[in-house]
Amino acid sequence: MADWTVQKVADQFQEAAITARRLPPAKVQGYASYWPDIQRQSWEGYSDERIVLRFAASPAAIDRFGQTVRWLRWLDEEQRRLVWLRAQQVPWREVCTRTGLIRKTAWRRWQHALVLVTVHLNGPLPRFSAALSDVSTAPLSS
Repeated sequence: MADWTVQKVADQFQEAAITARRLPPAKVQGYASYWPDIQRQSWEGYSDERIVLRFAASPAAIDRFGQTVRWLRWLDEEQRRLVWLRAQQVPWREVCTRTGLIRKTAWRRWQHALVLVTVHLNGPLPRFSAALSDVSTAPLSS
């Protein structure tokens, strides 16, 4: 069992957001064009077409992405949105505009959501054993 901290959880969410951007875009299945691709010459250039360079996500990053997204089930909808906005490195000003919160409240709720995930990941807190509770309630004798 790994000891998770709030910073590790925040970093994991940030990595998941980066991996989500690297995944291929969703396309509608079933539509195809049977026209041949246009083979351009080097002198024609590509000024009229937008070329999007995507670096594919590694299989390990995709596995961590799936694990991290499953953590969101422990949060309510507002917390999920807040955590994901910060994972995408959206500035606090825009986060506040989108959520309708002031900056300090948004930050506190983001921290609370990360703490909830951290507590879930680290497992239940240790309980005191019966022997320790008997010692603590026994009268002190000198």
